[in-house]
Amino acid sequence: MTDVLRYTAFSADPDGGNPAGVVLDASGLDGAAMLGIAADLGYSETAFLTAPPDTQAGEPGRAFTVRYFSPRTEVPFCGHATVATAVALAERIGPGELLFTTQAGPVPVTVTQEGGTLRATLTSVEPHVEAVADDDLAEALAALDWPAADLDPAIPPRIAYAGARHLVLGAATRARLADLAYDFPRLEALMRRLDLVTVQLVHRSGDREFHVRNPFPVGGVVEDPATGAAAAAFGAYARELGLVPDEAVLTLHQGEDMGRPGVLTVELRAGDPRVRVGGEGARIA
Repeated sequence: MTDVLRYTAFSADPDGGNPAGVVLDASGLDGAAMLGIAADLGYSETAFLTAPPDTQAGEPGRAFTVRYFSPRTEVPFCGHATVATAVALAERIGPGELLFTTQAGPVPVTVTQEGGTLRATLTSVEPHVEAVADDDLAEALAALDWPAADLDPAIPPRIAYAGARHLVLGAATRARLADLAYDFPRLEALMRRLDLVTVQLVHRSGDREFHVRNPFPVGGVVEDPATGAAAAAFGAYARELGLVPDEAVLTLHQGEDMGRPGVLTVELRAGDPRVRVGGEGARIA
């Protein structure tokens, strides 16, 4: 029987953040078996570890190949399952440096411990930001049932990537962000056509502080409670569009409207296009 661990990411409270499944030894599983385990578990994603490729660097015993599955499909990269997996590994082999080979590329992770709490920080692959067509934006707003007037003009719609593709939409008010009731199949169809993993809905609450929500119909769930891949993509977006300085630490609050609050720390470094996303993690009993 496959041992499936349960960890939450971006919270030290097992009832907060985003729960993920973690399979530390998936060497005997093929993709269909991994998908079946993820579907049975029902979390947004489950991570499956196997040996690293021969060409990959990394300290022996601290480098792995990782695949991520939602209940419906495989995704190229998942931030919260990366954090959850790193915390699970650190409990067994100690804090320090890890290297994950993902379908999006190599993702280094650093795990530190403060008191009894473990914190993992991933470094994304190189990101990019692209425009979204007017017709696609109109379809997204129709699926969300958002009037265009509810968008924040200071957060213009874009598609951002840092391992997975996300449509970034700015909410003009916190109330708009809190009121999420969307057409699941309509939004899913658009996202599949645009190869999106989630929609990143953002409300700015401070110079470097944001509240975010992430519809995830392509994964078979209404909403992702804390989305590390989208946080990385948003960090790249915010820097490229000049919302924040080239070197900055952003705080993203997610999951509050779902009753699973979590905090994601997004670090931008001048001269490095990659984005670092960190957060606490904890085992779910």
